[in-house]
Amino acid sequence: MKIAAIIIRTLMGLMFLFSSVVVLFKLVPQPVLTGNVKVFMEGVNASVYLMTLIKVTELVCSIALILGRFVPLAAVVLFPIIVNIVCFHAFLEPEGLPIVIALLLGDLFLAYYYRDNYKGLLAAK
Repeated sequence: MKIAAIIIRTLMGLMFLFSSVVVLFKLVPQPVLTGNVKVFMEGVNASVYLMTLIKVTELVCSIALILGRFVPLAAVVLFPIIVNIVCFHAFLEPEGLPIVIALLLGDLFLAYYYRDNYKGLLAAK
């Protein structure tokens, strides 16, 4: 199980690293957007800060996942971002859904693997 956790966290870290670097440094031209995807992205871009905040968060968490440092924290921080990505693909662009579901399952696996680290957070006091 330890080897699986290392493989999954490294693959997730590389996926988020690639995604954040490409967007932050504008390495790939923006594809032409249409329909509801265009409306959604115009709203995100209208906020000015939101996409940058998300991508910087992804970058920091991806480095943590790749290095194996603060992995339980990175898994928790990335979870709401992954849920939003799943919802985006489920409702607006279903073509990317299989990859995103694999990402969600990977994060849930890491949360399960590091479940002992969350006992203090989940204790009702």
